[in-house]
Amino acid sequence: MKKNVILGWCFYDFANASYSAVITAVIFPVFYADRIVGNISGLGDLWWGRAVSVSMLIAAVSSPFAGGIADRAGRRKGFLVFYTLTCIFFVAMFSFLKAGDALEGFLLIVAANAAREGGLVFYNAFLPDLAPWRYWGRVSALGFALGYAGAICSLFIALPLLKTGNFQYIWLSVSVFFLVFSLPAFFLLPRDAPAGGGIARFAVEGTQKALSTLKGLWISNRESRRFLLSYLLYQDGVNTVIVFSSIFATVSLGFSPRELVFLYLAVQVTAFLGSVASARPIDSWGPKRVIILTLVLWVLVTAAACFIRQKGQFWVVAGVAGLGLGSVQAASRALFSRFVPKGREAEYFGVYSMMGKTSAIAGPLIFGLVSHATGSQRPAIAAVGLLFISGLAIIRPFKEPQPQEGFLGPDEP
Repeated sequence: MKKNVILGWCFYDFANASYSAVITAVIFPVFYADRIVGNISGLGDLWWGRAVSVSMLIAAVSSPFAGGIADRAGRRKGFLVFYTLTCIFFVAMFSFLKAGDALEGFLLIVAANAAREGGLVFYNAFLPDLAPWRYWGRVSALGFALGYAGAICSLFIALPLLKTGNFQYIWLSVSVFFLVFSLPAFFLLPRDAPAGGGIARFAVEGTQKALSTLKGLWISNRESRRFLLSYLLYQDGVNTVIVFSSIFATVSLGFSPRELVFLYLAVQVTAFLGSVASARPIDSWGPKRVIILTLVLWVLVTAAACFIRQKGQFWVVAGVAGLGLGSVQAASRALFSRFVPKGREAEYFGVYSMMGKTSAIAGPLIFGLVSHATGSQRPAIAAVGLLFISGLAIIRPFKEPQPQEGFLGPDEP
């Protein structure tokens, strides 16, 4: 294991956490729903849910094929750089949005979010190459831990700009943060080894490989199908909680934008602690057990959130939720890595991404529609809780596989 390469890979999590914290979770959802659309009778919720769902649909459909093309062309790192720079550009364009630009904001959100989620396919695909399989859990958890640290840093940068109402500079700060801290990954991760042939040939062969992988994982392998179905359901719940938590806190509990930032900072601290605490258990207990424990935690969190009436109560529930946030994501990534054959990492993680992004289509739509139809966000939270329960029921009988041949390296620390 080359520790500098692992650290460079983890710093990409640190970098893109600025997007997930500021754009996906805390400041931009409320800015778009309230200031750009106008959140009368949940209309802002509905537009935000549509934007997230459409962007996730684009990422879900394209990810397996982009992964297959990248593996066939030997351009995994090139794809990572391209998607990252595309996301950074569109986030910078948020600075031009003004009240009433609901459609323009919708299109920018779709473009930025699809690019960011697409880039994660190629980022995740490097994991199996970074360390022997017995250490995938702790490397995966380290990446998420640094991600939460990055979220904390980016929010501290945004806080004074939020206080003065300079929202356009917040979006620019996210773009700069994302770019600067992605550079270690761009320079330290292994170089591409381009294959000979034209783009048309790579597209055809990559598509064929992607379809073959989809068939193998979803149809031919019972255990991979069980895991992916469970992952689709519980990740749907996680994604929905992330994209609507700030709007729920604002609309139902009266949190101010400044209070939201401090709340999210607290959640990132507990998520960081949860990621660090789960690093070794993922490898020693097995990722399945960690996933089950965190899903039980998420069920309890959503049940409690349905009855919250005071800000103090939400602080406690949100902090507890943070403990399971990094754990379930790190364990899921480490577990799926065991299905991946050597040399087909981007292709397989394209399918993994497809499930994760597909999971983000239904949940936000359900939340937005239930909130709009009932005039209350609490029934929408109950619907999200059912996703965690379903995922838990499916993964319980799942049998953990051994890693594929080619990743059984020496057990180096």
